[in-house]
Amino acid sequence: MRQPLYCLIGPSGTGKSTVGRALLPWLADRFVVLEQDVLWIPELRDPTGHHRAFRTTWLRLAATIGQSGRPVLLCGTVVPPEVEPLPERALFGEVHYLALTCRADVLAARLRARPAWREWDEPRIAEMLEYAAWLERDAATLDPPVDLLDTTERPIEETAAAVCEWLTARGPTGPGPRA
Repeated sequence: MRQPLYCLIGPSGTGKSTVGRALLPWLADRFVVLEQDVLWIPELRDPTGHHRAFRTTWLRLAATIGQSGRPVLLCGTVVPPEVEPLPERALFGEVHYLALTCRADVLAARLRARPAWREWDEPRIAEMLEYAAWLERDAATLDPPVDLLDTTERPIEETAAAVCEWLTARGPTGPGPRA
């Protein structure tokens, strides 16, 4: 079974992990929501080749989970050029990408507010701001294109509702949030 894959992407600090958790009451009966950070371990990190071992591990895992009949919403920092060329991409039907974004000053402030153990120093923040600017500038030209959702002024629940609407327009339908 080749399920579609849904990717909630964007720079660190835009709300992917928080929104992913908030989506669970809406999506638990239709999607499996996975957070990529849980496997961001030294054994899978290799900046050459766009962290290929990390990406292929997630694609294989998402494809296997998809055999349960529910597609995966994969939350993490990934873009089409890092996924689409991989052989494991063939394990899916369509792959859809929605990037959470926010204004650069807000993104920098969010990253600076993180605990010290997360190691967000100024050079790393500058790198993430460059990535954010690239993604916003080039999202529509990527293959497939990436949809954008600005989280600058949106509360988490409103962002989660917008993501749910995006998913519903592209994927399995069913009941809304569970009480």
